[in-house]
Amino acid sequence: MHAKEFNFDGLVGPTHNYAGLSVGNVASLKNAQGNSNPKEAALEGLAKMKALHDMGLPQAIIAPLERPDVFTLRKLGFVGTDSEVLTKAAKQAPEMLIACSSASSMWTANACTVSPSADCMDGKLHITPANLSNKFHRSIEHPTTGRILQAIFKDDTHFSHHPALPSGDHFGDEGAANHSRFCTDYGQQGVEFFVFGKYAFQKGLPEPQKFPARQTFEASQAIARLHKLQNEHTVYAQQLPETIDDGVFHNDVIAVSNGNVLFCHERAFLNQQQVYSELISAFPELEVIEVPNAQVSVNDAVTTYLFNSQLVNHPDGGMMLIAPSECLANQAVNDYLTRLVAEQNPIRDVKVFQVQQSMKNGGGPACLRQRIVLTDEEQKAANQSVFMNDERYQTLCQWVNKHYRERLSAVDLADPMLLNESRTALDELTQILSLGSVYPFQL
Repeated sequence: MHAKEFNFDGLVGPTHNYAGLSVGNVASLKNAQGNSNPKEAALEGLAKMKALHDMGLPQAIIAPLERPDVFTLRKLGFVGTDSEVLTKAAKQAPEMLIACSSASSMWTANACTVSPSADCMDGKLHITPANLSNKFHRSIEHPTTGRILQAIFKDDTHFSHHPALPSGDHFGDEGAANHSRFCTDYGQQGVEFFVFGKYAFQKGLPEPQKFPARQTFEASQAIARLHKLQNEHTVYAQQLPETIDDGVFHNDVIAVSNGNVLFCHERAFLNQQQVYSELISAFPELEVIEVPNAQVSVNDAVTTYLFNSQLVNHPDGGMMLIAPSECLANQAVNDYLTRLVAEQNPIRDVKVFQVQQSMKNGGGPACLRQRIVLTDEEQKAANQSVFMNDERYQTLCQWVNKHYRERLSAVDLADPMLLNESRTALDELTQILSLGSVYPFQL
């Protein structure tokens, strides 16, 4: 069956700020408390979407969440008008206000896990929002994320939606940042690859000691069951614990895949050669491009987000890497990429993009997108207003320029005007994207 892979990129929200909330994410912690530029961040993301669209790569949009999240602050005991809630939270528990104001939903690789209909035994496309239970500021995302996804994929004859997994450490789920798929054709049966950081119920097994393992084996298994995947077409692998402690908080910081290609660092997985054997057994067409630690260290991979690039099909054949500009600034990574495209392998080109506002907060090009394979029928059944085209790009740029601030600090999060600006912007956005009422203030 004919199908295309769409990159659903997250729009950066109006409260994009540098709060350093993500322990284990080196870039997030390094740039904590700096001043951000929400307008620049949103326009950078839109520019990347439009550029990929112009290359012929199918592109779509996922809306940001409502922030500051006054409704969660009320659950935490702050009362009064919205303005009073913000003021009280800023004075009594500023860390809670900061957490409830994060624009982290921009990284839609963490929004959910999606299994194409070709892989699922009932022939439907399955979607499960990630519970993101390891970080409070992200654990409050999934209810609205789920409503947005349901507004995009409404037709239950084609799409099956699941609630997020139970919260808590045992079923920590970080979405597609730890999920990949291998296939010879997007519309044909593929092999789904789940990467986890630790076993939750089995003690005494290897796990990181410095930073948390955010994805559990048990969560990955649960997603596979919910999505009705076949065991023989599903492979699990554990991240190398020492690499997590080096700042590789998700698999997509150390590996990326597309089609029949796995592009990864040699220190990506525990028992890496065994992982390759299991993948090849399930998918004999697999081609592995392994980056030696002697050429690109884990630290270089983390600081440049080499593997948080997007690996996509080149319009003229082969594949290309959509990489952050930081890769060119690092000599070792730049030298490696120069050699890579000169060699005989599927990756024939590297395109560099500026997403510095996102990079400073700990997310590269791959963090900003959710990959969703749609058949022609599924694409027609989906909400057409979210698919990128020239007119929609211009409309969204105008929307950003109209509503977003150019400078934001942690102090500004308590400003009631910011909440009003954000809600006004999002209310207009739901009309642009034909989402209906998905935000708490609209319900």
